[in-house]
Amino acid sequence: MAKTLVDIDEAALQRASELLGTATKKDTINTALHEVVAEHERLQAARREVERARAGYYAVVHDGASWR
Repeated sequence: MAKTLVDIDEAALQRASELLGTATKKDTINTALHEVVAEHERLQAARREVERARAGYYAVVHDGASWR
């Protein structure tokens, strides 16, 4: 892991720590970074599913044809 010197909004860091349940600045920052990446990946997956639905991928399920 690299060491980086940055100015951080202490109030935002404190709030993030409370929301994430982290105890140290390092844990808060690293957890927040991981959460941002994970949320982006979840959003991309959801967008892909929406596109699949728009393309008719789920039409058989919607029509009920595969369940009868």
